[in-house]
Amino acid sequence: MSRATSRHWRVLACVILVATVFAACGKSKTKASSGGGSCKNLTLAFLGALTGDHANLGINERNGMKLAIKEYNDQHSNCRVKEVDKDSQGDPAQAPALAQSLAQDKNVVAVIGPPFSGESKTGDPILNEAGLPLITASATNPGLSTHGWKVFHRAVGNDNSQGPAAAKYILETLKAKKVAVIDDASEYGKGIADIVRAKLAEGGATVTVSDVIDPKASDFSSTVNKVKPTKSEAVFLGGYYQAGGVLAKQLKDAGVNATFVGPDGVNDPGFIKAAGAASEGAILLAPGSPPDKVPGSQAFRAAYKALNGVDSGLYSAEAYDATNALLEAISKGHRTRASINDYLKTIDYKGLSVNLKFDDKGELASLVTIWASKVVSGQIVAQSPIAI
Repeated sequence: MSRATSRHWRVLACVILVATVFAACGKSKTKASSGGGSCKNLTLAFLGALTGDHANLGINERNGMKLAIKEYNDQHSNCRVKEVDKDSQGDPAQAPALAQSLAQDKNVVAVIGPPFSGESKTGDPILNEAGLPLITASATNPGLSTHGWKVFHRAVGNDNSQGPAAAKYILETLKAKKVAVIDDASEYGKGIADIVRAKLAEGGATVTVSDVIDPKASDFSSTVNKVKPTKSEAVFLGGYYQAGGVLAKQLKDAGVNATFVGPDGVNDPGFIKAAGAASEGAILLAPGSPPDKVPGSQAFRAAYKALNGVDSGLYSAEAYDATNALLEAISKGHRTRASINDYLKTIDYKGLSVNLKFDDKGELASLVTIWASKVVSGQIVAQSPIAI
């Protein structure tokens, strides 16, 4: 082979090598861009009450979310996930602006929350428009899944399960025939109270009083004066724990000995704090597992307290499960809003508290369990699931 020929082949070999390298780089770049997005600044957001009268439930959920993210990051140093919190104080008027700020933050790929139905009704449409997937761990108004929102997912049963269960417990366990039903006019409170009113009537009970309270008020004497002469055997409140505790105390102070019954919004130690001794014997329901009834709860509760400095509460485990479902999507390469939302359509994630598999409306595809708990010696003690 001549020297010129040798040079020719060496040059040709270099050209082929360079072309091969560029082609490989091009393929690598294409693969990365089609893999579902970058890990850089990848963020999950919590939207819900962290301060105000309803903060306990939001804090329970945010802390469950924090634990899931910490555990994930400990195992995925190459694709760490950040967290951002938006405190709505549970206020439907504040939720839209906070939802808009999350929609505009391109690093945010999914949301845990909002916890309450009213703020969900005002904030979720904005998240839906932005294609920002969400999983709520506690917003239970049935109407939330009927708006056609493509990003909506719910990690608990809705009030079409909880409401009938509450009525059944009142009728069959308490054997109450005369029941006062009160609500706080909120999206959640009125919604579940109306279901309870209807189911009690179907079951042959008399709704002795049907009244509305202002949850921001401190004097419920008008309602108490309506209930007292009826000799009602039970009082159901559709609302939240702070107002529920104050109402229960004022009823007891007025000599009303009816069993106080509250749904998940009342199921919080804050109810006992507000009601004092009047909370004793109250029945508190929830479509989520009581903290000590969550399978594997001992290890979860220990890790939760070690990280957050407080005990886990109602819906801590559900928020933990919901966050882990999102993190599962991320671990499998789904790192954009659209890709994560598509993944949630097919997910079948077995969490501590719930199996997360969603129907086409974002509701749980599996049967839900409604738990009854009772206040005993100043503590919320799980009783048993209610068969529905």
